[in-house]
Amino acid sequence: MAVLKCNIPSSLLAALTKTASGVEGVSHIVTVALSQYLNQPIHTLFQVSTSGSLVAGIYSGAVSPGIILQHGDFGLGTFENLDGEMVVLDGHIYQVTGDGKVSEASEDAAAPFAVVTRFDPKLDIEIPPAGSLAALTIQCDKHRSSNNIFYAFRLDGRFHRVQTRAVSPPGENGRLIDAAKSQAEFEFAGMGGTLVGLWSPGFSSAFSIPGYHFHFISDDRQHGGHLLGCSTESLRLRMEALTDFRLALPENEAFLKADLSKNSADELEYAEEPRQEIKR
Repeated sequence: MAVLKCNIPSSLLAALTKTASGVEGVSHIVTVALSQYLNQPIHTLFQVSTSGSLVAGIYSGAVSPGIILQHGDFGLGTFENLDGEMVVLDGHIYQVTGDGKVSEASEDAAAPFAVVTRFDPKLDIEIPPAGSLAALTIQCDKHRSSNNIFYAFRLDGRFHRVQTRAVSPPGENGRLIDAAKSQAEFEFAGMGGTLVGLWSPGFSSAFSIPGYHFHFISDDRQHGGHLLGCSTESLRLRMEALTDFRLALPENEAFLKADLSKNSADELEYAEEPRQEIKR
């Protein structure tokens, strides 16, 4: 990142300092303002908290939907107390709860973990049918030029089969792995929908979910969840390479006092992986 030095009126500096906070830092505000003025996209991936904190059972609300949408219109996450899966698409935040219901998140909903960007794809193509999620990710891999930056993927079209899950609150002192053991899984057939996906490099395992992470939502906004498996017809694939990453850490007592030094990779992998992927 470059360093910018400039002279501005003291009144603007005072207003800027007053507005800035833990989530809306001075650098971010100036960067967004310049991006808008110059009509120059930043290609920034904005993340709230860390995947390790979720594994450790820290999922009290950190930010509101309004704050999330200030940083991106496309992405995914979860809600306070692991109350369902988050799908951020076209500037709307959807909540898929453990009973399978889909609704737009209320203004007072809180998110302990979310990853979003202002989606500005440079690649827009049609890809052939895929018989499994593994086959689909191989097709996505063909369009990534590096293993050391982040990517956002949007895939729209018709799905033969979709397998998803949605977590529910695990109970007092429960961890993510406890929620995963009792998560609800759903299977849908013959429907149109969208995959909201992120690919993160291996080095991000210290704070994020490496590899592919997809959430699904149907065209009628009635079905969705964290993607476990799928088979598809040809899909429209849009992709954006993301070279700027910003992490906002919670300031609540639970996060500040937690021991997050332990390796959470095994528990996170258990929570993310399907028990058995469906195939076409």
